Amino acid sequence: MSHERLRDDVAAAARRLAHEGLLVGTAGNVSARDGDLVAVTASGVTLAGCRPEDVTVVSLEGAVVEGDLRPTSELSLHLGVHADSWADTGTAAVVHTHAPYSTAVACVLDELPVLHYQQLLLGGAIRVAPYATFGTPELAAAVREALVGRQAALMGNHGSVAVGGSLDAAVENALLLEWLAALHHRAAALGTPRALTAEEQDDVVRAALSRGYGTTHHHPAHNPAHDPAHDPAHDPAHNQENA
Repeated sequence: MSHERLRDDVAAAARRLAHEGLLVGTAGNVSARDGDLVAVTASGVTLAGCRPEDVTVVSLEGAVVEGDLRPTSELSLHLGVHADSWADTGTAAVVHTHAPYSTAVACVLDELPVLHYQQLLLGGAIRVAPYATFGTPELAAAVREALVGRQAALMGNHGSVAVGGSLDAAVENALLLEWLAALHHRAAALGTPRALTAEEQDDVVRAALSRGYGTTHHHPAHNPAHDPAHDPAHDPAHNQENA
């Protein structure tokens, strides 16, 4: 992928997250990896209006390869997550937000329990990384540990991080995490939230695998191979040619 395309895609993801209300002002950052390069939003950029020139391309060691702006202060977090996950999970994108419900939950809980089965798409209960000052190696290390085996993590008194095999996947995971945090907030306002048990979660995984949950399928009653519309014998032009 060209640098131009990579920068454009990161900028578009940042604008979408801002439109969805997960990024406000300059708070938050987005990155995507292509081979040995990472494109990441620059420091101080208003993300709702992020442009390709507001995205800086760096090496895996953090050296600027393309762009005039200084990368985000959370560059070490992004590079660390990419380094951890590239070989194992194919993580190609990282999204860090200060989304309101996710941040609120990260100020209260040590872990976001599984109230709804869709949370299993993120790997299960979401860990909250202990608070550390933004932009520090301590924060990067805590978030990387919280992400082990997960597609998202919360950052104590700070925000959230979501990853994915593509920018679209990482954005969707960030949106799902925010929905789950809002769900917990609303459930807690009504009473004590009731989490799914480990057995119930295992049942969901088995059902999803057996039914192909989350993917599209042809209706079993419709087999294109037996559809008269696809049968040359029912094509008037075919019949006329062979009359």
